[in-house]
Amino acid sequence: MTSRGKTLELTAVSALVVLALTGFSTGRGHGGGSGDGDGGGCSSSSQNHDASGSGGGSHRDYDDDHDDHDGGGSGGSGDPEASASPEDATVTLVDCASEETPYATVEVTNTDTVDGTFSVTVVFKDTAGDELVSRTEEVAVPAGGTTPARVPVDDAESVPLIDACDLDSFAPAS
Repeated sequence: MTSRGKTLELTAVSALVVLALTGFSTGRGHGGGSGDGDGGGCSSSSQNHDASGSGGGSHRDYDDDHDDHDGGGSGGSGDPEASASPEDATVTLVDCASEETPYATVEVTNTDTVDGTFSVTVVFKDTAGDELVSRTEEVAVPAGGTTPARVPVDDAESVPLIDACDLDSFAPAS
């Protein structure tokens, strides 16, 4: 081969190395054909262009952006119940407040596999359906259990005016 041919070959190899190091290769550290939707190149949405280092930072950035998929959703703690959040609980009205019982009685059912504390809100209404007072009570419920709870009116003037109680049928975990 002539010296001109060797120079062209060296130039071509150098160009490929430079392109590979600057991110113009397919996959760019994302596993290439993994089907994760990142097509590679320098316009991948999961890249952090502020990352320090050259070329090798994008794979680390990808992992940092997707940490919520590691550890099977348990936060990597080894005890999935310790860090999992319970789903919303179901709330059923058992009895509305009256002058004899100045509180609403509800049952809170946790169908999830982890214990939880739930925010139960009851709106006490008058005969016209207008809100008199709204109260929220935190209720601890074991996994798969049902716990009765009282939500007090805490407003002596409103108690004789209460005609109905309104509540959401689901209580969020608090």
